[in-house]
Amino acid sequence: MTVLRSATDPEALTFSITSEFTATPERIWQLWSDPRQLEQWWGPPDWPATFVDHDFVPGGEARYYMTGPDGEKAHGWWSFVTIDPHRAIVFDDGFADDSGAPDREMPTMRGHMELQPDGDVTRMVITTRFASAEQLEQVVGMGMVEGMTGALGQIDAILAAQP
Repeated sequence: MTVLRSATDPEALTFSITSEFTATPERIWQLWSDPRQLEQWWGPPDWPATFVDHDFVPGGEARYYMTGPDGEKAHGWWSFVTIDPHRAIVFDDGFADDSGAPDREMPTMRGHMELQPDGDVTRMVITTRFASAEQLEQVVGMGMVEGMTGALGQIDAILAAQP
């Protein structure tokens, strides 16, 4: 399994997950920058994602939905804050309504993805910051830990199929 550890920190208002892959940072970067590759792993295995927009530039936005086993759809959005190629992405992350518009009733989170090369492997650390402990608890209660673990667990197969 690619996930090394995950942790919630109610005091820092964060959830972080660290994974490791036998690939270069440049190859791992493609998993984020190419929406077709992103669709192959973003979301748990039984909730695959479809990206309808992916403007991967600072200030750009992504819109997607995940389709559940019974056909139900969960929509989400990202707004890219900073992009440091092959190193890091900072993005706002939120839930959306059926039209793809941000759902203001749900939490908006700040995501930070960092790639750390270490010899033949690249460590990917994703940290999500919440506005409150209640929001952290709400999203973790919705299955974020299990969902991210399952999503990241799909990357090894993508790397093996498309080195």
